[in-house]
Amino acid sequence: MKKKILPSAVEGSLQAPPSKSVAQRAVAMASLAKTGSEIIRPGTSSDVWAAVNVCRALGADIREQGRSLLIKGGVNVPKNLLHCGESGLAVRMFAGIAATLNREMTLTGTGSLLKRPMHMVEQSLSTLGVSCTTNRGHLPLVVKGPIKGGHATIDASQSSQVLTGILIGAPLSDADTLLQVKNLKSKAYVDLTLEIMHVFGVEVSQQNNQHYHVRGTQQYRGCKFEVEGDWSAAAFLLVAGAIAGQIRVTGLNMASLQADRKILEALSMAGADISWEDDSAGVRKKHLKAFGFDATGCPDLFPPLVVLAANCRGTSRIRGTERLGIKESDRTQSLIDIFSRMGTQIRQEGNDLFVTGGVLRNATVDSHNDHRIAMAAAVAALNATGPVNIQGAGVVDKSYPEFFEDLQKISKP
Repeated sequence: MKKKILPSAVEGSLQAPPSKSVAQRAVAMASLAKTGSEIIRPGTSSDVWAAVNVCRALGADIREQGRSLLIKGGVNVPKNLLHCGESGLAVRMFAGIAATLNREMTLTGTGSLLKRPMHMVEQSLSTLGVSCTTNRGHLPLVVKGPIKGGHATIDASQSSQVLTGILIGAPLSDADTLLQVKNLKSKAYVDLTLEIMHVFGVEVSQQNNQHYHVRGTQQYRGCKFEVEGDWSAAAFLLVAGAIAGQIRVTGLNMASLQADRKILEALSMAGADISWEDDSAGVRKKHLKAFGFDATGCPDLFPPLVVLAANCRGTSRIRGTERLGIKESDRTQSLIDIFSRMGTQIRQEGNDLFVTGGVLRNATVDSHNDHRIAMAAAVAALNATGPVNIQGAGVVDKSYPEFFEDLQKISKP
């Protein structure tokens, strides 16, 4: 799908879409519970539906009712492959859940997920006595449990998603599991996992995000769970307000553990006019200045941060590129490609990205099959000298299918 985005001011209010990270975790835990759950506003992203399809394959009864999913849990050994679509979280999370069963299971995916590294899943599960093999470090994953508890060391330098899967699966073991975690970069995502586990009746004790004690023989309890708004998606909308007018985004949890809530810090550093109340955040355009920001713990913020920096006076420095190479695309190179085409001075030095603000030109760019790159190009186009054509724009369905429709609602040519 190709999209043409015209230069435009923005004005209005939008509701943030549901968080796919929260929804996937909640769907998984509800499917492990023996009592029924209602997941309210799970959203329409393809990543969430990948998780739903995996849980159905594992034996959960999942029905749609209005804006909710009604889930009756029950996990069995599936007859077919567990197909995780293009969701990195799904495959790494469900590998940990599959490892609770004493039968061999195969997890696979499609598109960009087939190129993303999976060796960290193999290494982490193996330390727990689980048989796990990959295809030379890539999908498919073949897993045979069960997790037997005991001590294990997990390297979380590349992804916290494997740790999330193990934390969700380990309470179902017959024995306690003690995890020592090294090089954890995405602390907020693990804290989010533990928070949702608590809601579903399972407890994990942890010390300094380095030592986790998971008590065995616990059971997930069904509940009514409403998915909060997605700060990752909201970041693009808030940046649109900062560079092209004004916007208010509703449906956000201001105390959320989602890592991308830090977009408010970056906007403040850049000098944007920010306001918030109850469940909404507002941003109004002002003269923007260069900023320095460490995105190591929130790497998904890189695309909207680069859009923001490209509209600031001076050169901004964004730290933490070391994990961008294993996303849906190599995001460092994708961002350099897109913004260079639009006339921005952008360069990488070590783990830092330097972006010098200036006039953004009209251009034809490619999404690189990456939903966040497509959204970044669209928001940057609002302040360009002419139309920006985005090839492969349909990839936004992965996280925010309504993105272009919502952007049109607030655009004022």
